[in-house]
Amino acid sequence: MIRRGFILLALLAVPTTAFAQGTIEGTVRSGDSGIGLGNARVEIPAVGLVEYTGATGAFSITGVPAGTHTLEVRLLGYGLQTQEVTVTSGHSLTLDIALGIAAFELNELVVVGSRTRPRTVTESMVPVDVIPVSEISRQAETNIDFLLRNVVPSYNVNIQPISDAATITRPANLRGLASDHTLVLVNGKRRHRGAVITWLGGGLSDGAQGPDIGAIPGIALRQVEVLRDGASAQYGSDAIAGVLNFQLKNDRSGGSVQVKQGRHFDGDQFLDGSDRSWGGHGNAVAVAGNFGVPLGESGFANVSLEYGNQEPTDRAIQRNDAAGLVAAGNTAVRTPTAQVWGSPRVSDDLKVFLNTGYNFDDDEQVYAFGNIATKRVDGGFFFRNPNTRGSVFSGDGGATLLIGDVLQAKGLGSADCPVVAITNNVPDPVALQQVFDDPNCFSYQEMFPGGFTPQFGGEVFDASIVGGLRGRTDSGIHWDASTSWGRNLADFFIYNTVNAALGPETPTEFDPGLYNQEEINLNLDLSYQVNEVANLAGGFEQREERFEIGQGQDESWKIGPYAAQGFSSSSNGFPGFSPLASGDWTRSNTAVYADLNLGRADDPWAIGIAGRYENFSDFGGKATGKISFRFEATDRIALRANANTGFRAPTPGQQNAFNVSTVFDTDLGDLVNRGTIPSTSEVARTRGGRQLEPETSVSLTGGVVYEAGAFRLTADYFRISISDRFAQTRTFKLTPAEVTQLVSEGVTSAANLAEFRFFTNDFATLTQGIDLVANYSPGEATNVSLLFNYTGTEVTERNPEVVNDARVDQLERALPRYRSVLSLSQQLGSLSALVRGTYYDGFYDSELSDPDLRYGARVLFDAELSVPLADNAAIAIGANNLFNAYPDENPAASGLGALYPESAPYGFNGGYYYLRLSYDWLWATR
Repeated sequence: MIRRGFILLALLAVPTTAFAQGTIEGTVRSGDSGIGLGNARVEIPAVGLVEYTGATGAFSITGVPAGTHTLEVRLLGYGLQTQEVTVTSGHSLTLDIALGIAAFELNELVVVGSRTRPRTVTESMVPVDVIPVSEISRQAETNIDFLLRNVVPSYNVNIQPISDAATITRPANLRGLASDHTLVLVNGKRRHRGAVITWLGGGLSDGAQGPDIGAIPGIALRQVEVLRDGASAQYGSDAIAGVLNFQLKNDRSGGSVQVKQGRHFDGDQFLDGSDRSWGGHGNAVAVAGNFGVPLGESGFANVSLEYGNQEPTDRAIQRNDAAGLVAAGNTAVRTPTAQVWGSPRVSDDLKVFLNTGYNFDDDEQVYAFGNIATKRVDGGFFFRNPNTRGSVFSGDGGATLLIGDVLQAKGLGSADCPVVAITNNVPDPVALQQVFDDPNCFSYQEMFPGGFTPQFGGEVFDASIVGGLRGRTDSGIHWDASTSWGRNLADFFIYNTVNAALGPETPTEFDPGLYNQEEINLNLDLSYQVNEVANLAGGFEQREERFEIGQGQDESWKIGPYAAQGFSSSSNGFPGFSPLASGDWTRSNTAVYADLNLGRADDPWAIGIAGRYENFSDFGGKATGKISFRFEATDRIALRANANTGFRAPTPGQQNAFNVSTVFDTDLGDLVNRGTIPSTSEVARTRGGRQLEPETSVSLTGGVVYEAGAFRLTADYFRISISDRFAQTRTFKLTPAEVTQLVSEGVTSAANLAEFRFFTNDFATLTQGIDLVANYSPGEATNVSLLFNYTGTEVTERNPEVVNDARVDQLERALPRYRSVLSLSQQLGSLSALVRGTYYDGFYDSELSDPDLRYGARVLFDAELSVPLADNAAIAIGANNLFNAYPDENPAASGLGALYPESAPYGFNGGYYYLRLSYDWLWATR
């Protein structure tokens, strides 16, 4: 009897234990708009239960122990929401949770770097920087490139004067690598690359074809995630240095307007009164707006627009040769500087972004986002001396002028034009007047007596559209199917120049053609929580890309009738694309990938494994892999490590494009035309050219995370070894037979090329560094952050015939090895203040004739004060480079007129002050 009693008590105790649990369910919504928010993390930390909301914001957590618990809800871009909940055994508790927009949040959720559910920054197995909207809006610049440079110390971008197409799309560098070693995502979807190939990219990015993120308006963003780790195994080609993920705003109500105006401390004299005058303070004005509207009961449309103009700057001094011409009495030489070194003019810079989504009752969401952007960029080239410029003004290095014979060009005999000797910078005035008086003789000094400086630029068009459907099946599989199209077009122009071989009939403005890049992407992502430990993800991707070279106007590439007399063909400075050089090239690739993440929410450890296989239509397949690990050693300290392989595929543009650049040859002390030709050209093959292969990489990362209350510190070491890197070969002198061959291949300007080079896989590098990020936020009113980066690159293998010592110096020393940023953000009642100091280590610039010379370190200070004007309106005044610091002066400045190094990592325009007006509004929409 007693035994039966114990059994009965035991049986009664089992259901008591089993049913001492309940369920929490409900919906997470935006506090401003009322729309359901997907992918929010709902957690009960004390018992280790975590669930994520579906596309409509719904969630359900089962098996919650009866009692009172603290519930935490997080979502990127929103503030942390906590509340006490009491669960009753055997019952369900229904909640309606509203999240507010976060100005600053230590534990932001990030989606980049893993295909599993979002994690906080400190929980992530990979190093990720999160830049909230507050950091984006409190900047002087409107270009997103420079916004990132100010807050990510391993991100570098600078002005590119006299750099061909790099003037139009500036190449940016993450972790010391080229601009196309970084993958760009928008809302987690791959963004198309830019059309521009930066043939002159400061050495580090020579020949790179990276994305044009300048088309993204800053006001459209709620957050930027910077993954500082290789991710080819997850995202495919290009993600060797890392990934930038731009998260768009998704509010369905309210909006904001900003007006920014700024100028540099120092100005320059305007050179003339025309609408193409150069110089000034670099005045910039930009107007931007963002607003959200509802789509039905549970949808949104968020629109952002920005429009701006920026005047150029000139930080040059007069060149020695131009000064000599002026001293000799030539009053036609442009003053105060014949050649401009400065920022280009940017006109009609329009950027529009649209982000939309609609949630269905069955836990599915349809979404679409896209953009349109246009702008015009005007830059400059090198000065053409009216006495010495070869094949235009002279044919013998400046001893005599090159005189055209009209009769000879027409096959009608000879006009017996006089020889015009040049003595002490002055052409023989009597003989020159005879040329001017004879209609059958001519010199380009009639058209340009003071020489000329070609002005080059482009009109850029960028557009994209992404659409998809995401949801969750009854079995718990999360899926996301999408398609995207993107296009970037650079339509080049050049003016104030000639096609010398056309003689007196030459135009002075040319349309040399265009570059066009288009991409189509199909993508399916799947994710499944197998159990409380394992999450399995995978997917499929199909991408088509097309690169086009559009033909230029005939006069920009034609070999004119005066070519036989020694005059150069094609538009001088940037030759047009001939029918044979133009064309379009396509490539397709297919990829499959899988991720496995292991670890419970309350486990001290987590492991991630990823693999990807990608097959390209032009060079075959490539497999990559990644393994990640995180271990929580204590409540405050966690360790993380990653190892991955990666690759970067040569683009169709890099494999097929022709380009001719005018560069200054330090050995000759003069300008020369240098061509970059496809590596498969017959001329390139005779010098070892071959089909390009992918670059391959092995990356290792290890770091520590420390959290103690309001203080957070992450420190990560990285090591990136890249083999078979693309390099432009050393320059080869062209033989007459090679000139003929290139002309037959469509490079009509080859008759005037002195030298050429091509791409090849022929060197290896090792890049190592340390990233340190520290944040301290003792209260809502104060935030202090310290960012530190060390990056060093070593060329480990090279063919000296391809990569010479000068290129090694560019790769190893062009960027500062050390950079740090210390910021203080303080709320002072209704006032808001920001102070930021940035340290740049010294660097090497390619124009230094002595490789042992380097430019010194600098510390720059920024400051901003924001004052409320009325409800929801504020005015901010600030300065970047508050104390007007400049780089060291160029020791060879008088040669080409470049007073400062052209690749200074913080620019050479000095301080910049600005005024920003802003107005925000909200309206209730349910």
